[in-house]
Amino acid sequence: MEGTKRDANILITGTPGTGKTTLSELVASSTGLRHINVTDLVKEKSLHEGKDEEFDSYILDEDKVCDELEDTMTSGGNVVDFHTCDFFPERWFDLVVVLRADNSILYPRLVSRSYKDNKIQENMECEIMQVVLDEARESYKQEIVVELTNNTVEEMESNASRIQQWLASWRSNQQQQ
Repeated sequence: MEGTKRDANILITGTPGTGKTTLSELVASSTGLRHINVTDLVKEKSLHEGKDEEFDSYILDEDKVCDELEDTMTSGGNVVDFHTCDFFPERWFDLVVVLRADNSILYPRLVSRSYKDNKIQENMECEIMQVVLDEARESYKQEIVVELTNNTVEEMESNASRIQQWLASWRSNQQQQ
């Protein structure tokens, strides 16, 4: 698509329970971007290699996910929501938002999802060790990776507003080119 203008692609990532899907839905509804929930897509299109019973989750087939999303991402205009990011091609995204949550907020969110204790523990450790943030910083240009705290409804609304402002600025810059 060289020379063809497309709308922005935004990735919203973070440990499960940080509010990715809710924020992605807010951003999509307020900007006209298409929301792609990768977890749902994996289930709907069987983009996995079976289930990990220990963690009650699907074993992702990264190649199948990327193949499924290639044309959509090339066209632009997407807000992608997933708990990991290092396997997506760097060229797909114009902004990568890593959501963070305090452990005192995250833990009850995970419990309310009826996650098994080992899954809660793993996700809590991932958040403490900022695994997703580190993955994002290693996988994408520093200037497109933004870390946002997402503990409260007010923070989520502020984050949605910040992303909307970023998108308006991005779109304006694209028109000037």
